[in-house]
Amino acid sequence: MEESELILRQGERKDIVQIANFQVEMALETENMVLSPMDVRKGVGKFFDEPQLGFYLVAEIDSTMVACLLVQNEWSDWRNRMVWWIHSVYVHPDYREQGIFRKMYAHLKKQVKHREDLGGLRLFVDRSNLRAQAVYRSIGMQNDHYLLYEWMPYDE
Repeated sequence: MEESELILRQGERKDIVQIANFQVEMALETENMVLSPMDVRKGVGKFFDEPQLGFYLVAEIDSTMVACLLVQNEWSDWRNRMVWWIHSVYVHPDYREQGIFRKMYAHLKKQVKHREDLGGLRLFVDRSNLRAQAVYRSIGMQNDHYLLYEWMPYDE
């Protein structure tokens, strides 16, 4: 990273268009999926309309958003705590391999460690996204516990 400082902050309503653009780019890049920008904007906006669902964490350099991720809440009856699911991780290609996601993850991990109402962090990754999997292993995440199954009727 250059001399500029990386700022991490919670996403705000003014970020909806940029976050949605990042999500459209990520879907195309990682899963070769073309998403409707309007649908994605509405989907991103839902988290600002209903903050109990979760929040976006964004990374900025020189007031420019360079990365974002979504944190969704899931109640764990086994832990009697909320678990944060990390979704929709995107780092702009010009800023990759500079430790930005690592810093975003460390920021979330620190919050989990210092809050009794939080039980941990989870994420899922497309099986073919080997680059992201290597990053997640390098920060100490493990993938040997659960398999994810899904049914998405809109993808049929």
